[in-house]
Amino acid sequence: MPNNQTRRLAHGAMMIALFTIFIAIAFYVPIISIVATLFAPLPMAWYSAKYDRNSSLLVALIGCITSFFIGGLLIIPFALIYSATGVVIGDALRLKRSKVFLLMSTGITALITFAIEYVIALKLFEIDIIKESMTIMRETYSKSIELSQSLNGQTPLDEQTVNRMFETMETMIPASITIAMFVTTFIIISINLPMLKRFGINVPKFRSFKNMRLPKAVLWYYLIILSINLFISPESGTALYVISLNISLILWLLLTLQGISLIHFILDAYGSPPFLKVLATLMAIPLYSFFVLIGILDLGFDIRSIVKGKIQK
Repeated sequence: MPNNQTRRLAHGAMMIALFTIFIAIAFYVPIISIVATLFAPLPMAWYSAKYDRNSSLLVALIGCITSFFIGGLLIIPFALIYSATGVVIGDALRLKRSKVFLLMSTGITALITFAIEYVIALKLFEIDIIKESMTIMRETYSKSIELSQSLNGQTPLDEQTVNRMFETMETMIPASITIAMFVTTFIIISINLPMLKRFGINVPKFRSFKNMRLPKAVLWYYLIILSINLFISPESGTALYVISLNISLILWLLLTLQGISLIHFILDAYGSPPFLKVLATLMAIPLYSFFVLIGILDLGFDIRSIVKGKIQK
């Protein structure tokens, strides 16, 4: 028992030091910061995968405190997000959860942590990160318009169109942040799980992308939102408009991924060369409406069984 306790304390101290180094590099070193950011949750995930939740939370808390002594208050938001995601990743691995559960729990944790930090910054320090970011984007776009006018004497877009574009972007901020958080956590998980496997941690695997199947409830959500937009047509700026627009954006992305997955399945079933999968994925950007339709058909009908039946014949 004493040996186990000593090992736990030593491992915890080592993970705290490693986490603090990663956070410091991510905060202070310009180019290497990208790599350090991706691996920052690794120490907490490693510790949390081996020891109980209470010990992991304590180590994460101490890691945030030591980070504070290096970078002050400005570094705390980064430390909190990466320590929280690391603990959740490790806890899911320790409990032998699936990779889908791992992705969902980590993404939700990162999203909640960001939301809490945003509210604290807004209420206590009167700093609106999102509003300031939009202001910077407007100023940057205004400068690009001035540059365009000075070069060729033409304005790319009129002022009314620009205002409408930025209003739409501001309305879609919740969905954009949600998607960004889940994409980031997916990248972090994909990079850190192989490392954790090298350290002797059992890690789950995702099913092949070509076999991805979203819950059929996604199709019902899409039909509900589509009905709201068609029959109610909420006015711009209303709460219903904001909710429907943000949910629509998330559903469009999910259904587009479902459509790409079906194309990959069909191409793989017929033994097509790999470059066609890459080409189909790239074509999903300009033809996203077509891929959304394919995703809807894939969820509504068992197209994959039809393809399998034709190939077997």
